[in-house]
Amino acid sequence: MVARRSVGPFKVVPVGLGCMSLSSGYGTPPAEADAEALLHRALDLGYDFLDTSSIYGLGHNETLIGRALKARRGEFVLASKCGIHPGEGGARRIDCRPETVTRVIDESLQRLGFDHIDLYYLHRPDPNVPIEESVGALVRAIEAGKIGAIGLSEMSAETVRRAHAVHPVAALQTEYSLWTRNPEIAVLDVCRDLGITFVAFSPVGRGFLADGTPQAADLAPGDIRYNMPRFVEPNYSRNREAFDRLRAIAAEVGRTPAQLAIAWLLHVEPALVTIPGTTSIPHLEENFAALDVAMTDALAARLDAAVNRGTIFGERYTPVMQATVGTEEFA
Repeated sequence: MVARRSVGPFKVVPVGLGCMSLSSGYGTPPAEADAEALLHRALDLGYDFLDTSSIYGLGHNETLIGRALKARRGEFVLASKCGIHPGEGGARRIDCRPETVTRVIDESLQRLGFDHIDLYYLHRPDPNVPIEESVGALVRAIEAGKIGAIGLSEMSAETVRRAHAVHPVAALQTEYSLWTRNPEIAVLDVCRDLGITFVAFSPVGRGFLADGTPQAADLAPGDIRYNMPRFVEPNYSRNREAFDRLRAIAAEVGRTPAQLAIAWLLHVEPALVTIPGTTSIPHLEENFAALDVAMTDALAARLDAAVNRGTIFGERYTPVMQATVGTEEFA
């Protein structure tokens, strides 16, 4: 029996499913039938925390989940997000004005075909709107019965504290893994202080820690990793050296690198929940089996020594992408 962890008022299996790649982000998405089959397999395995957003596939992801899982709505906690919007020329813009937040929640509900979303995040900080105003719109959505709890994504510790002063924040979502340690600067501490669940996305380094990502030059231009510094030479080859150390440890203990990366997260933060994404049912099963890894302090320390911010080269985002997030950066 898997021990569940709290996300606000909900109890979930600590390995959830990030659904973005079923619609966008990492090359060509799977066929509709294959995406639906993966979602059903996830619930059959025991996944009970699904993460989507209004921006994923420009709404396609929410539509997909609603269509595929409407008859199984009672089997999972659903999280979605608002705040990132399509802009001109393929660019994206941030808009967390209260009226926009309210409108997008209604659009999310319509696409999903559900009358309620369990957890709803502000996807990015809006530099033009005080966080208190944006959270106020989410509070009104709770009062209207449209959402159950409030989340924030890629925001600074200071912003989290300001938001939490308006209404309790249930979850803070930010990238966290062996190769991305930015949450260790401040936001993990604020989550512990305020009783907020930390939700780690990209726990296997956007596929890199699962040995699933070639260098950027071999990726399709539409892949979000195409310009990310860690996938570009010479950083990519240097980062492969760190991965090789991880792979050697995995072979020694009879687990996959991805499983060790996920299990490490669950071990170092006992209240943390993580949401690896995939378009592959075998990888879906592999990720869920990370719950069975017997992680020890000694093994966690070996993994930490193999892959950390001192052994990984390149920033996690391009400067343009970094400008949209609030999560603290190392000096």
